[in-house]
Order: sequence, then structure tokens, then C-alpha cells
Amino acid sequence: MNNFKFYESDIKHARKQLPPDVKNYSKEAVRRYILESLIDTHLVAVNAREAGFDKRPEMVNRLRRLEDQILYRSYIDEQISEILSEKLLRRHYQIYLDTNSATEEIRARHILLQTREQAKEIIRQLNEGKIFADLAKTFSTGPSGKKGGDLGYFTSERMVPSFSEAALAIPVGSFTVEPVKTQFGWHVIKVEDKRVLKPKSFDKIKTKLREKIITDLINTVVSKLRKSAEIKIFDNKKNKSSDDPD
Repeated sequence: MNNFKFYESDIKHARKQLPPDVKNYSKEAVRRYILESLIDTHLVAVNAREAGFDKRPEMVNRLRRLEDQILYRSYIDEQISEILSEKLLRRHYQIYLDTNSATEEIRARHILLQTREQAKEIIRQLNEGKIFADLAKTFSTGPSGKKGGDLGYFTSERMVPSFSEAALAIPVGSFTVEPVKTQFGWHVIKVEDKRVLKPKSFDKIKTKLREKIITDLINTVVSKLRKSAEIKIFDNKKNKSSDDPD
């Protein structure tokens, strides 16, 4: 028709736009589907140009926006390819290690009460062999009461200091011998487990590091361009006349 040629790079680019479930089909089937789709699209587009669709005002604007999007993506991809390397990822991983040292996590239950006397009574019942979770469900005024007082795993920073200090001092499997006071009330705490939370390995966090680097790069590029550009945004509502339709 017009000696137009498609290349393997066209097929590879189109393959990236397909949904993940294409992996259920053979590579040859997918390749054939993409090629047929490219051919059909091109033939219709050629016919549309011959009919003058690309000259219509509304199409000119749409084509310009599509061109902007393609140029944006191509420019950003080239910027990324120039700076994104294994060395840079390793450097960011080291920063992650420096700011995420190994920390201790505690798994605990607690029973929140209004008075010290009530908390002492709970401790007395625990010493008699009552089950902590059952007492929490019956007497705790905190939201975790219905779960037997289970708080899950937490680091000391997530809790108020007096609560964390008490929990850290309790051996695994034991509970507080004295009630613990916080601004929320009086607590009886039982520690069920302690573990050291280590920083994630490079392979596990590599994807997130890559995403952050790319996001930071895009923000830097766009911010620099915005500073050098004069941008005016007009409010259509203010510019509407009273005769304009809504």
C-alpha cells in the first residue's frame, strides 16, 4: 500500500503494553497477534489521514497531546538509562542499611483498665492461673480487648515510652508484676515473643529502590523545567460569560 515496514522493535514495544496474562499464550501466538494488530491499525490510520481526519481541529489537539506523552516517556526513559545502574542501586541500598539498623520487635498482649486497683486484681487472677486472653476479652477497655488483648508485633517506637519500657523488661511468656501507667489508663502486659527485625536484603528491596530513584529523577527533571518556564493557569469558571452553557 505504502511500503511501510514494521520492525522487531515495534513488536517488542507493543508487547510491553499487553496485560500480564499474555504469558499464558505462546510467544509466537502473541507475536502474531501483535503484528496483525499493528498492520490493522496502520491501514485504518492511513485511510483516516487520506480522509483528512488528522487535519480536524479536535484531532490536531489530541495528536499533539499524544505526541507530548510519547516524548515525555522517551525523554524520561533516556534520563533513567543514563543514571540508573547497579552501582547507584547499591549506593542507595547502603543508605537504607545506614538508616535501618536491626531492631527488636515485641509481640505482646495487654489489658487496659481504668484504675490501678482493677489492674492489681487482674494480676492476682493471672497468678491464680486465669488465661490472659480470656481476661482481656472480659475486662479490657482497649480496642484490642476483643482479640484477647493481642497487639501483634511492634517496635518500641510505636508505643508510648512507659509501655515500651515495661514490655522490653518482661521475659517472654511472663506478664507485669505491677500495673503500668500511661495516659490511656492502667495496663497489664504479657510478652509472647521477641525477635530481631533485620534490614531487608538487596534483592528483596531492589525493586523499591529502583522505583524511588526513578520517582526522584522525574521530580527533579520536572521541577527544574517548571522553574525555568513561565506557567499561567486560567480559571474557566471566571472566564465564562453568563450566556455560556453549563
